[in-house]
Amino acid sequence: MTVMLERPTTDGTDPHRFEELRRALEELSVPAGFNAEIIRGNIVVSPWSKAYYLDVMDLVCDRLRAHLPEEHRISSAPALYVFPGVERAYGPDIHAAHRRTRLTTSNQLDGDGLSFVAELTSPSTRDDDLTDKVERYGKAGVPIYLLLDMQEELATVYWSPTAKGYESHLTVPFGKTVRIPAPFDCDLDTSGFQVPAETKDGVARET
Repeated sequence: MTVMLERPTTDGTDPHRFEELRRALEELSVPAGFNAEIIRGNIVVSPWSKAYYLDVMDLVCDRLRAHLPEEHRISSAPALYVFPGVERAYGPDIHAAHRRTRLTTSNQLDGDGLSFVAELTSPSTRDDDLTDKVERYGKAGVPIYLLLDMQEELATVYWSPTAKGYESHLTVPFGKTVRIPAPFDCDLDTSGFQVPAETKDGVARET
């Protein structure tokens, strides 16, 4: 079956301002290696994360792919999802959405198609990941938000979105298994998410 997601709604404070920012974002030339989002009424440009984050993102995608809802796809490729109801446009580190969401010539994707998002915190994005995105992803109705706190090495899953935000969450340290609720209904192994051991030359070595 195809999962169709019913979305709670919340009133925006300045929809005209949000539409202006969306148009500006379409025309913005973002430097290579940077990501642009709309957060708290501003266009925020942040750098890509450290190299080992790519391995963590691949692990999440690999471990969840077999549990995706029908016709949903999961990826860590750069993509911008818009949420007009909460006046945000986010580029999640990992995103799972119905394939119809991608069938557009626009570079701004409809957030209503999402079944899952994940963010990996960095010093430059951590505050927004822990506050604004927790609130707005929930109010926008994204079913599952996985927050990987790379500084504290904690995985938090948020679920049961409402117009006031997420009703439920669970936190485990990296290395433990965490439950990913419906529409996935699976356990996610978080082993391998920790900062890799490095030698003096800065190259990671397996232990």
